Amino acid sequence: MAVTASSRAAGRPPLLALKSAHLRYADKVIFDTLDIRITAGERACLVGRNGGGKSTLMRALAGEVDIDSGERFVQPGTKVAYLPQDPRLPPGRSVIEHVNAALPPADDRIPRDYLVAAILDRLSLPGERLLDNLSGGEARRVALARALVTKPDVLLLDEPTNHLDLPTIEWLEDELRNFPGGLLLVSHDRTFLDNLTNRTFWIERGKVFRRNHGFSGFTDWADKILADEENQQHKLDKKIAEETRWLREGLTARRKRNEGRLGRLLELRQVKAERLRRPGLVNMDVGKADSGGSLVLEANDISHSFHDAEGREKIIVKNFSVTVKRGDRIGLIGRNGAGKTSLLKMLIGRDKPDRGRVRIGFGVESIYFDQKRESLNPDDTLWSTLCPGGGDTVFVRDKPRHVASYLRDFLFRDRQITAKVKTLSGGERNRLLMAKLFAANHNLLVLDEPTNDLDIETLDLLQDELARYDGTILLVSHDRDFIDRVVTSIIAVEGDGSVEEYAGGFNDYLRQCTPVAAASTNKPRKPKTNTAKQSRSEPRATKLSFNEQRDLEQLPGKIATYEQDIVKLQTLLADPAFFSRDPVNFERATRRLAETELAHSDAEERWLELEMRREALSTSEDQ
Repeated sequence: MAVTASSRAAGRPPLLALKSAHLRYADKVIFDTLDIRITAGERACLVGRNGGGKSTLMRALAGEVDIDSGERFVQPGTKVAYLPQDPRLPPGRSVIEHVNAALPPADDRIPRDYLVAAILDRLSLPGERLLDNLSGGEARRVALARALVTKPDVLLLDEPTNHLDLPTIEWLEDELRNFPGGLLLVSHDRTFLDNLTNRTFWIERGKVFRRNHGFSGFTDWADKILADEENQQHKLDKKIAEETRWLREGLTARRKRNEGRLGRLLELRQVKAERLRRPGLVNMDVGKADSGGSLVLEANDISHSFHDAEGREKIIVKNFSVTVKRGDRIGLIGRNGAGKTSLLKMLIGRDKPDRGRVRIGFGVESIYFDQKRESLNPDDTLWSTLCPGGGDTVFVRDKPRHVASYLRDFLFRDRQITAKVKTLSGGERNRLLMAKLFAANHNLLVLDEPTNDLDIETLDLLQDELARYDGTILLVSHDRDFIDRVVTSIIAVEGDGSVEEYAGGFNDYLRQCTPVAAASTNKPRKPKTNTAKQSRSEPRATKLSFNEQRDLEQLPGKIATYEQDIVKLQTLLADPAFFSRDPVNFERATRRLAETELAHSDAEERWLELEMRREALSTSEDQ
């Protein structure tokens, strides 16, 4: 049963609250009779669909947006600090002047400049720079520094980890974990939310639901709320029931797809780990021009450095070698300014190293995820963006798809197809850019900080697309959960030219790297359970059960049947006239295709799980 945000939290009076709040923009209701309260000691996250009103609700709580009706309550004497997604800084001031001005008054005359200097250093901000000359990422870090030094009673932070590197994110986690006041966060970084939060607010269709636990487990909880609502409402309002069903199915399907591919990702990591144990082994496969060979790129003993404005040499990479083969998914991590983007450009051939050589494989075709979405024309519609030459067919890697069906794959509703790009939210524009890029022919996907400004829903979609991608991925990101779900190995750019590759994801990197490198992440380690002792107390299986053996034998036939059905449905939906001729059956065929693809994926994962289990049991029996 859903619990609304008006529930009392441990009997504490609120520091900040909205009561029966209503807000409408033009003909769109943002929220209606909404109640939300923040108390001391709460570290809450605010989650919801892209465009669902998260940032607007934060602005209303901060007092920057006037609600149409209802009440905004602030406990007398409470200081509220707010970090917006796009902070506007006053021109003509330096960074240190702007942050200094936010220091709370003090009775003594002891200088407190060291407080500002310390936080500017931690956020890698130049105090003497004018606010007018900052990049978007630097402006966000200045706004974050100002919010933190105010010593507020309530902190409202909208995407605070954007443009922060991993050590700084972990430092911020520690700062906020010790914050005694009330905290409300909007963030796409799951690990950040998991590590910090003890409450969850979910804004959905103008209402706020409250969960007295942190972000972990949110999807199951939200899925149950939607399932309960669908059962209650299907007799009362068919449209509401259909919307609720669409939301619930979206949550469940994305979760199953992401979790179901874990086995495949682990298998790819094992293959990568075996290759890393045999350095120097290169199998050159010329392959075909349309698909490329097995070798994507090879870097041999590359080094690169440059001199800064003061003439000091800065070493980016020193004597680094790596071989990237088709199917590898490599994440580049490191502090801001360590040289991740410089190394990435050398690896893909855009820049040349000072020493050493980079060789690009035969037939490699790359695309680049444009974080700023500059390749999208704001005056184009979604339809014309994907079909610039007219018509209603988009060729997805040379296979025809109806534009409406293809856009549904990226979570767009039919009514949005003819909307202009400029009306879309940031997350929706990112989904459109994904649709445009993924339709092109390519076998190397280069993603430089793709998670900035993405909502969790879009991240789910991106992770799902990357899991299905059969090419090679080079990824720069500071999102630990995203890295763990996507990559097969990590290239850690540690600074001073130290670059090393580690098999696995971010947590695997932490276990493998040197103590010095591990300490630099400031990540708290969790105690490991002694699985060896636990396993001794339980009887160990020596063969598959009857049902498991039967599934292993029957699944290949089911998988083949699913594949035949998928081909038939894709052929049917590829007919450009089908949608206009019979929209009802077009919708049914689209839904049937999605269901069949999901069943096919589940069957493949079940077969893979059973086959790996059979091999493991066979190996242990031989020993």
